[in-house]
Amino acid sequence: METLQFRAVDSPVGLLTLAGRGGRLRHLRMVDQTYEPSRDGWENDDTAFSDAVEQLEAYFARERTDFDLSLDLIGTAFQRRVWAALLTIPYGETRTYGEIARQIGTPGAFRAVGLANGHNPIGIIVPCHRVIGSNGSLTGYGGGLDRKRALLDMEKAHNGTAQTLFQLTLPPQMPMPPNRIGGHRA
Repeated sequence: METLQFRAVDSPVGLLTLAGRGGRLRHLRMVDQTYEPSRDGWENDDTAFSDAVEQLEAYFARERTDFDLSLDLIGTAFQRRVWAALLTIPYGETRTYGEIARQIGTPGAFRAVGLANGHNPIGIIVPCHRVIGSNGSLTGYGGGLDRKRALLDMEKAHNGTAQTLFQLTLPPQMPMPPNRIGGHRA
């Protein structure tokens, strides 16, 4: 069994759990997210992934628009192609599932792109929240559509395009705390 270090931190979109090994991030999971990795062999380390925590903190403070981290993306070849395409979507912009399918050379595979998107193990950093339906609607997000909307609204407001599709609204259970991520023991 492989040992992974993990660390839980508070964020404006709820508790985030970061996990990986050797400084390479393999999982970023939101509380109550639909995707649930096995936690066998996970060891708590409140000092792990300091770079990721600092970069997430800057992202939520609207001081950072991209991430420079070592990722350990494990999935099928198709999933990894989809996730690589997600990393090319600029901050504050969106793409449709069909656009991602065409970008990776499989134009009819928009449903498969949606499935790969749903299995993205490193949400926010690998920005699956930036993928929308062909009609511009918010569809499927492992962290919930309220979080997806909040992330897109934050990025669009910072990018000067807030008038496009969404309004910044967080449900009552996810109040927007000050722009700091604090340590939290799981």
